[in-house]
Amino acid sequence: MSSLARLTQKPGKSNRNLWFERVMALLALANLGLVLFDLSYIPWRNLYLREFPRITDVYDPVKGIEPHRETQKYLDTVEKLKAQVADTGLQSPQVQPLLQELRDLSVEMIESNPFAEANKTGTLEKIKNLMRKHIGNESAKQSFQVFWSQPYLAKKGWLKEIQFYNNDIQPLIATNYFRPIGENGDFVNYFFWKIDIWFFSLFFVEFLLRTYYIHRRHIGLTWLEAMLWRWYDIFLLLPIWQFLRLIPVAIRLHQAHLLNLSTVRAQINHGFVSNFAEELTEVVVIRVINQMQDSIRRGDISKVVSGRVSRAYIDLNNVNEVEAIANLLVKVTVYQVLPKIQPDLEALLRHSLGKILEQSPAYRGFQNLPGVGHLGGELIEQLVSEVSSSAYKALTDALEDPVGAELTNSLVQHFSEALGSEVLRQQTLQKIQSLLLDLLEEIKINYVQQLSEQDLQAIIEQSRQLRKIGSR
Repeated sequence: MSSLARLTQKPGKSNRNLWFERVMALLALANLGLVLFDLSYIPWRNLYLREFPRITDVYDPVKGIEPHRETQKYLDTVEKLKAQVADTGLQSPQVQPLLQELRDLSVEMIESNPFAEANKTGTLEKIKNLMRKHIGNESAKQSFQVFWSQPYLAKKGWLKEIQFYNNDIQPLIATNYFRPIGENGDFVNYFFWKIDIWFFSLFFVEFLLRTYYIHRRHIGLTWLEAMLWRWYDIFLLLPIWQFLRLIPVAIRLHQAHLLNLSTVRAQINHGFVSNFAEELTEVVVIRVINQMQDSIRRGDISKVVSGRVSRAYIDLNNVNEVEAIANLLVKVTVYQVLPKIQPDLEALLRHSLGKILEQSPAYRGFQNLPGVGHLGGELIEQLVSEVSSSAYKALTDALEDPVGAELTNSLVQHFSEALGSEVLRQQTLQKIQSLLLDLLEEIKINYVQQLSEQDLQAIIEQSRQLRKIGSR
C-alpha cells in the first residue's frame, strides 16, 4: 500500500485509541486556528479594530504593535480641542493654538507620510481624498488648513464638522501603528512563540512516541524510516511555513473520523492519474520501441536466427520456441484448419483439373464420343475426391507415425535452417533490418500519438467502476 493511501485512508481503529486520535486532532486544529489567526491578524487588523477593539488591545502587544507617535499626537490634539471647545467654546482664545497645531500637524502628516512604515500609504491617500471632497479643494494641505480654522468651523457648524472627522477621518488615522523591525530584517513577533511552544512541545513528544512505537512494531525499520512513516506530522514542528500545518490537521481529522476526505483523495488521484498517465504511457511505449530498434541495430536478429544467442540471454525452459511454434502450427493446420477448408480446396482442385483437361486434344475427342461425354465430369470428381482424401490421410499418417513425425520435424528444422541461412545473407539481413526500423518508427509516429490522445478520462472512469464492483 502506498504511503499516501495509507495515511489518508480511514483506518480501523479500536475505541480505546480513537478517543486519543480525536483529542490530538482537535488540539492540532486549535493550533492551526491560532496560526491562521496570527497570520491574518495584520491584514485584518482594521476589521478587528473597528468591530472587536478588545482583540486589538490584547493582541497588538503580541505582534509588537505600538501607537505611532505622529498620528497618535494628531489624535490626542483633536481630543484636546474637543475638550477645550466643550469648556470654553469655539471662539475662545484657548482654541486658536490647538487649531494652529492641528494645521501644522496636518501638513507634517501629508509630507512625512507616517503611514508608510505600516504599509498603509493608501490609507493616507484616502484621508486626503475625503478631506479634498469635503472642503471642495484640489489641494489636500489647503483643505486641512481650511478645515482646522475657526471661521470655517463656525460657519459650517462645529458639531457637524467634528462629526465628519469622528466618522470618516479619525477611524482611518487610528488604524496607523508603529511596529519595530528585528535584527533579522522582519517585523518583531514578541509573544506568539511563547504560545506556540506549548503546542510544539506536545506534538514533538507525541512524534517521538509514535516513532518509537512504529520502530518497535515494524521490525527492520530504521528510526529515520519510522519518522518518515508519519512525515506529515513534521509540519507541526516547523517554526516557518506554518500554513503547511493544514496538511497534518486535515489528515488527522480524517484518521479520527471527524472529517471524510475520501472524495477529495479520489479527486486528487483522478487529477494526478489524468495528468501523469498520458506522459507515462508515451514514455514507456517509446522506450520499448527504442530498445527494439537498438537491438536490431546491434544485429541481434542475426544472432537469434543463427542460434548464436549471447550468454546474457536467459532460456527459461530449454525449448527452441521457434521450432515448437512451427510444429504447433503444422498440427493445427493439419487437424483443425484443413478439414474446414477441404471443400474450398476440392473446388479449386476441380477447377484446375478441368482447365488442364479442356486444353488436352485427347480429352476433347473423348468427350465427342456418343454416350461417354458425361463420364469426363464423373472422372474429374472421383479424381479430386481421391487426391484430397489421399493427401489428407498422408499428412495425418505422417504426423501420427513416429517415422513420419521425425521426418516432419526434420523438415521443419531444415526449413528453419534454410530460411535462416537466406535471412543471414548480408543484403537480405540489411533489408529486413531497415524495414523493421522503419516499421517501428512508423508505429512510434502513428500509434504512440494515438495512445497519448485517447480518452484517458474514460479509462479512469472504467477503473473506478471496476473498483466499485470489486468492493461490493
